[in-house]
Amino acid sequence: MIGIIRNLRLWFAPQHLGEEGDTPDYRFSLANERTFLAWLRTALALVGGGFAVDQFLPGLRWGWRVGLACALLAVGAVCALRAVDRWVRCERAMRRGEDLPPTRFPALLGLVVALVALVMVVVVVLGPAG
Repeated sequence: MIGIIRNLRLWFAPQHLGEEGDTPDYRFSLANERTFLAWLRTALALVGGGFAVDQFLPGLRWGWRVGLACALLAVGAVCALRAVDRWVRCERAMRRGEDLPPTRFPALLGLVVALVALVMVVVVVLGPAG
């Protein structure tokens, strides 16, 4: 529990990362930041997709439209939060000279996006009134 609170504190006060180990080569920190930004772009795309489903598919049954939109919005929110957590954990590991922390999140995100895409295929095949 203390580790979770410390990680959350670092989300909003990253200057405290300087208290952890040694400063890594700036190229690694910048690569970590680029990865963070890539995750944020993915999150924004998912959020945009959620709004698009809700706004541009008015002929779709309400339950399908809202369900798919909420699924995309929720996955986008989780992706954004996970991006921050991953950035902090990797930066911390680099400062401590540790291996980067393993994660299953990319596989999970891929499966969820594939599931939503398959549901969308069914919706498209059945038509808007599905």
